[in-house]
Order: sequence, then C-alpha cells, then structure tokens
Amino acid sequence: MKNIKSQSRRDFLRSSALAGGGLMLSFNLFAGGQRSAAKTAEKITALNLAETWSELAAYIKITPDNIIKILVPNPEFGQNVMTSLPMMVAEELDCDWKNVVVEMSTHDNVKYGPQFTGGSNSMRMYWKPLRNAGAAARQMLIEAAAQTWGVSASEISTKAGVLSHSSGKTAKYGEMAAKAATIAVPKDVKLKAPKDFSIIRNSKKNSEGTKVVTGKPLFGIDYRVDGMLIAMIQHPPAFGMKLKSFDATAAKKMAGIKDIFSFKLYDDSFEQGGFDTRTHNEMIAIVGNSTWEVMNARKNLNIQWEAAGDVKETMSGRGGKIEKIVPGRLETTANQLELMAEFAKKPSKELRKDGDPQTAFKNAAQIIERTYNAPFLAHNTMEPMNFFAHVQEDKALVAGPQQAPGWSEPTLSKILNLPADKIEIQMTRMGGGFGRRAYAQYMYEAARISQKMKAPVKLIYTREDDMTYGIYRPMYTATYRAALDANKNLIGFHVTGGGIPENPIHANRFPAGAVDNYLADGWEIPSNITIGAFRAPRSNFNAAAEQSFLDEVAEAMGKDPIQMRLDLLKRAKENPVGKNNDYDASRYIGVLELLKEKSGWGKPENAGKKRGVAAYFCHASYAGHVVDMVMRDGQPYVEKVTSAVDCGVVINPDAARNMVQGAVVDGIGQSFYGELTHTDGVPDQNNFHNYRMIRHNEAPKRIDVHFVENDIDPTGLGEPPFPPVFGAVANALFKTTGKRYYNQPFMSEQSKS
Repeated sequence: MKNIKSQSRRDFLRSSALAGGGLMLSFNLFAGGQRSAAKTAEKITALNLAETWSELAAYIKITPDNIIKILVPNPEFGQNVMTSLPMMVAEELDCDWKNVVVEMSTHDNVKYGPQFTGGSNSMRMYWKPLRNAGAAARQMLIEAAAQTWGVSASEISTKAGVLSHSSGKTAKYGEMAAKAATIAVPKDVKLKAPKDFSIIRNSKKNSEGTKVVTGKPLFGIDYRVDGMLIAMIQHPPAFGMKLKSFDATAAKKMAGIKDIFSFKLYDDSFEQGGFDTRTHNEMIAIVGNSTWEVMNARKNLNIQWEAAGDVKETMSGRGGKIEKIVPGRLETTANQLELMAEFAKKPSKELRKDGDPQTAFKNAAQIIERTYNAPFLAHNTMEPMNFFAHVQEDKALVAGPQQAPGWSEPTLSKILNLPADKIEIQMTRMGGGFGRRAYAQYMYEAARISQKMKAPVKLIYTREDDMTYGIYRPMYTATYRAALDANKNLIGFHVTGGGIPENPIHANRFPAGAVDNYLADGWEIPSNITIGAFRAPRSNFNAAAEQSFLDEVAEAMGKDPIQMRLDLLKRAKENPVGKNNDYDASRYIGVLELLKEKSGWGKPENAGKKRGVAAYFCHASYAGHVVDMVMRDGQPYVEKVTSAVDCGVVINPDAARNMVQGAVVDGIGQSFYGELTHTDGVPDQNNFHNYRMIRHNEAPKRIDVHFVENDIDPTGLGEPPFPPVFGAVANALFKTTGKRYYNQPFMSEQSKS
C-alpha cells in the first residue's frame, strides 16, 4: 500500500517559495476572505502541490496550465464537503469545474479556528467566506489581465476560466496567475445573485468518489509510515470499574510484541475541555509489529479489575470551571428505567412557561398523556476508531479521522507538554462520524502510547473496543400531556423530560409559540456511562416523541395530522405566543405543504395506504417525511418514503438528495432496531451479531426527496432529515398494526407485546 507521508509546514513553504510560476491565494475564512497577514502571496507550480499541503485555509491555487486546486478546510466523513465547499469557490471564481482539483487541507488552529465538521455547520459557516475568496481571486485575475493588456478592468469579462476583452484578446486564468499574485487582495467584492449561479445548484459528482471506490488510501485506517508500530488498548469491562493489577509476562514473550504497559489518559488534576471525555482513565496498551500479533497478545493478559468508586472531574469551557462527581455504581438497564420513572415524578427544572398551563389542565375536558423511552445508541461508524501518532521530544505529528481537530489540539498540547505550534494534525477522510469523532480520546491515547514507545504508533480499536467504550447517544424519557376543551381545541401543552445523563428537551421549539398555555421542564441523572453528540443530538429523540404524540392529539381532536400541524403553525406565524421561539413558522409550513403535495397526502388514490407523517426543525433547517408501510412476512416494512426539506440554497442537488436518503435509511434502522443495554455496567452488545443494524433488503425501495426552492443562505442538512424519520415510522406503525409504539427500538417493543 502506498504510504501517506508527512511534510512540515515550514519545509513546504520553503520549497513552494522557490518554485516560481502559478498563483496561490490564501484567504483567512474568519476575516471575511482577506489575505493572510503572514503571507501575501505564494508562487507555486503544479508539481509542488503535494497532497500533504500544510497550510490550512481555503486556498485557491492556479497553475500555469490552468489547473485550479482548492483546499477544503473541514474534514470529510461522507457528507460531501470535499465537493460542495469547492463549488462555492468555483462559482464566484467563474472557472471551469472540470479543471478543478480538490484536496483536504491539514490543520492550523491558530489561523482558522477549530474546523469543526458537525452540527450541520459546514455549508452555512463557509457560504460567504468561500464565495468571497473566489470572487476576490477572480477580480485579481481581471486586474492582472487589465494591466497586461493596457485596458480598463471594467472592460474584461470572465467565463469558465477564460478572461476576455472586447478587442478579441483572451487568456486562460493560468496565463495571468503569476501577475495576479502581485496584486493586492480586494477588500470588497460583489458576489453573484442566486439567479446567476452556474455551478451552485447544479449537481457535481463526488470529487473523491473514484478514489473511494478504487480503494485509494484516504482513511485513517490506511495511514502508514516506515517503522510504524501497532497498538491496541484494553479498557475495563464495565462502566464503574478500574484497573487493579495485571500480569503481562506471558503476553510479552509472544512474537512481534514490543511492550505492554498501563497508562493514564489524563493526569489526576487535568481540567477537561468541552469535548474531552474519559470513559476509563487508566488502561493497558499492547504494542507490537502487527494487528494480528497485538490482538493475540491481548488475549494472554492476566488482568484484575476493581470498583472505581465515585470520581471527581473538573470541566472547563464556555460556562467556566465546573466540578462534578461521576457516580461509581454498576448500572443495569432495567434499573435505569426504574430510576428515570422515579425522577419523572419529582419536581424538575422549569425551562419555559407560557400562560397558565396549570389552570388549563385543571379545567380541561380531556387530557392526553403519553410517556416515551429511548435507549443508549452506539455510533457504529463503519471505520472503527484509529489514530496515528509520532511524538518526539520537541514535536509531534498526529494523523487520523477527527471531526474537531481545533478543539482537540489544546488538550493534546497539555497532555504532551508541547506548544501547539509544535504539533501537526493531519486530517484523513473519515469512515463515518455522526458525532463520535468529535471526541478525541483515541487521538490522545495514541499520542500517549507513542510518547512512551518513542516511536511512530497507530492505535486501532476493534469493533468490540469501539462499541463497549462509551460516547453513546444518551438514554432518554419524556412525558407529554395535552389539554383539550369541550370543543376539542388544544388549550394546554406540557412536556417534561430527562435522561441518563443528559436532558433532551428543546423548550423553545414547536409547538412552543403555538399554544397559549405551555410548560416545558426537565431533569437529568448523573452516570459513569459516557455520552456524546449523536446525529442531531437530543433532536433525534425529541422528534420521535413529539411527532408521535402530536398524531395522537390530532386523532383526539378529530383532525388530519398534517392539517392539525398546519393550523398550529399558522397560529405561531400570525399570533405567536412568547418571544423565544427558535423556528420560522413560515418555513415550517412550506415544508409540510410541499410534503403534502408530493406525497399525495389525502388523495383518494392513496386512501388504502398505511402512512405516517412527521416534520421537525433543527440545525436551522426544516424536514418532513411521509412513510408508506406494509407488512412483509409478518413484519412491518417501509416500502416508500417521501421527503421534503427546506435547507435554503441547495448547493449540490445530487449530494443533498443522497444525504436525505442516507438519513432516512439510518432513521428507519435506528427506530426499528437500535439499542445498547447494560448489565452491571457491562454493555450487553459488543458487535453486529447482537447489535442489530438495518439490512440492505430492509431499506425502502424508493425514497423521493424534494427541496423547497428559495434563495435563503444554506442551512443544515446532515442532521435535520434524521429526527423526523423516527416519528413518521412510529405513526406509520400505528396505521399498519393498530398499535401505538412508545419505546424504542420499536421491533423490540413489538416482540414483547
């Protein structure tokens, strides 16, 4: 396999400065597209545009032969930022897309911030900075041509990477690149109106698709350097346990084993940042020449574990320094459910209150109350956790799949006692993320092991390591109550929710703002089971519970479920309750109306179909689904899904449709089967033989995706389509089976009924 090599930032800049020819434009994304203060311009040739380019920013590189290279600042894990972000640059640069080559940049936290891929932020974060970068580069090329030809810049036009003058003179961008490098970057540039887009809103093939399907070494698991050792860790078997002692005498004698030792991830006084976590702080490292040798040696360890007891942790972040006690109990799922039921009966923290909900419920002619539960979920990215590290006395190189390198760098610096500018972080393509790779303890572990071994090391998790090590979607519960008057009008709404160890409630989302008397409150239970962001955090549960409940309320009111939602949203639009509603009722309405139209909801020809609907707002976007379900071999099966989304301007339509389709399949699988349980702190599921995932023949035959057309700046898309799938599936299950489902996963609940 071809090695993925490293080159230092300083070495690269030295070589590129001597190369001559071409144009490299570096724009600080967080300074409105202005040129970096450190570098005014760099002249480089195509031969020097190595894959390990070390400067991180939205660079535009134009070579004399008219090849344009665009470096992508955000790490890629399948959401196609490697294509969509460069499309923004290319649109304003007015170049020929077929001449564009895309590369993932390395990390530079000082100049460009965290480069976080997550929270559906990539498109909306870079929408204007990247377009400004492209427009500024185009203007510089125009100025270069104007000076060369002795004409006014206003007389020059561009199209598909060619500069043209009314006299008949033309030049490719590459011919003016060196001259353009000497021109000051314009501060104010005019951006195209959406009606003039020629690249944006037109589908482009995945820029890395060919590399992916032909097995090019793009992923962290592919990373290789000469002399690299392989490491694995052995962590405690249960949450709430710690290492007592171990004997590695026999294992150290096995072929290929270099060393076996215990280490601590964090020192006892370490203050964790917002995205730091430690499921188990002390573990055993097994280091050797190959994965197979290390795996075999691990089986021959003699280890004793003991109860960890309560642990005090210190967190430092935006809210200041927080000390918390992590309980040492060994948790079991049945007991967790009982504990959540007890907490739900106690007074909880009020999150929002409109009107007088207590009186509304007291005077109600009918009260509907339902409780919903959801289990822990494992992320189960296709590529297990892995990271490369080569830590030396005065510098360190780490490389691997990571969603938030900028947030990890300060912690890595403290762990290694190295200045941040002595640490190079290379980002590889990720084989899935879903939030799991925002938590970088596996990077820190690799660095600790490399530092101890004084050698380059790649840490690899097995699937069992990955699934039993925590960073799960939390365990949630919520109780919804609705008050109806004698005329079946909704006069009160109350949601109370909690979880282990996180509260799931978004208090200011729909139907807040649409009901006169509204109450939201919540609570949480501390736990030693570590949790983290999981595709559309909290929303993936809230949407399931809320949208299921709204269907029951619509039924009690004698209303069509879509019309009932539209009526509430019309109220929120025309006469909203409260001032903190975090959704746009008009956009929400637009999605439901498009969904109704495209699915043929309520049409006579669809009267016999078993259908469920749900719509939800999160990450600044609006998404809804209609699920058509049938029974197949005695089991419910989602045959077709119609989806409607408002995410503003759709940059790459094919990629956007693929993201929605992927979210739909993922949502169906998680709602039907996703579940991770515990017995005395031990995860009951540790691989795909007992953690059920959706299978190919269980995916819908057809998923039709439709987008609301508007000129609103792009908003989120990776996460928003996911949450409403759960509710749509639950509502379709009721139509198909005649039974309401309140506990995820639904197939587990079905088997118990």
